[in-house]
Amino acid sequence: MKAWIVLADGTVLEGESFGAQGTSVGEVVFTTAMTGYEETLTDPSYHGQIITQTYPLVGNYGITEEDMESERIWAFGYIVREVCQAPSNFRCRRTLAEFLKQQGIIGISGADTRRLTRVLRAAGVMNGALTTEYDTADQVLADQALMQRIRGYAVRNAVSSVSTVQCKEYGAPDAPYHVALLDFGYKRNILRSLLARGCRVTVMPADTTAQQLRACGCDGIMLSNGPGDPAENIQIIENLKEIAAIGVPIFGICLGHQLMALAHGAKTEKMKYGHRGVNQPVTDLAKGRTLITSQNHGYAVVESTLAPGRAVVSHVNANDGTVEGIRYCDAPCFTVQFHPEACGGPQDTGYLFDEFAAMMRAQKGEG
Repeated sequence: MKAWIVLADGTVLEGESFGAQGTSVGEVVFTTAMTGYEETLTDPSYHGQIITQTYPLVGNYGITEEDMESERIWAFGYIVREVCQAPSNFRCRRTLAEFLKQQGIIGISGADTRRLTRVLRAAGVMNGALTTEYDTADQVLADQALMQRIRGYAVRNAVSSVSTVQCKEYGAPDAPYHVALLDFGYKRNILRSLLARGCRVTVMPADTTAQQLRACGCDGIMLSNGPGDPAENIQIIENLKEIAAIGVPIFGICLGHQLMALAHGAKTEKMKYGHRGVNQPVTDLAKGRTLITSQNHGYAVVESTLAPGRAVVSHVNANDGTVEGIRYCDAPCFTVQFHPEACGGPQDTGYLFDEFAAMMRAQKGEG
């Protein structure tokens, strides 16, 4: 069945439908990752977005539930050049097409993903739609209601849409460290990385307050990744101002990095097309080393707005110089823009979880 990609600027590309049918509107982005499509689709940070894979063949090792980063697909659509219908992997439980259909997500294959990526790189990410409900490109463009819907779309209330509404406990009750994981849209591998370092983890709602964190008696606080415009989360930012003053070690990733910067008076800005992929070079300024990182974000902290004496840039993107990490001078807190828990992706920055564990150990007088 024919399927169409239509962008807010009137660009229309033809492809073939796989997965669900219908029409889906979202923000069209691209990722350069060559693997990890299952983790990408189930990453809550992609809520509200239609994902384009620049790598041409997708689905060749199928779907395995154990590799999912959450319980469902959060992306609003999926665009690939070629989809594999006969995956080869002993762990495979279903095809990518079956997975999308089961989850009610529209997929389009056979699309000119190279052209689409070039459009997004030149113009920046933009709204668009995937649809199987038209026979020709002219019919798509003639539907003014659809075009108005595309142009008026915005990702709203993203964090509240993906966050847990109740606390959940993981790990051994007698674990040496207790970490409160604030769920802004966390990936399961953050949880796995903490459990692997001997932590008991309480996953808590995004709007958890400093008073609630004090009451839970945690040894450390993890601020997770998540979707949407960080500046939209006004109450969470206010909460983080008080949370930073609790005095226990804090580690923030991606959206958590941005929110903590906003809580310290900095600003964030939307990037032209963001960083999405598993090959982003980041320089750790203290170590003098450049690392390969996994990333998925469309906003960045503006370095010039960081208050001197309160925050120090610890990592920078080696391609464009954007802020990739911050260490705070007024609290035992550090944050990074990339994903040190990446799976699939490079493991270069997993040492940051070890640093977080070392901070908790020192805080308890064990280091």
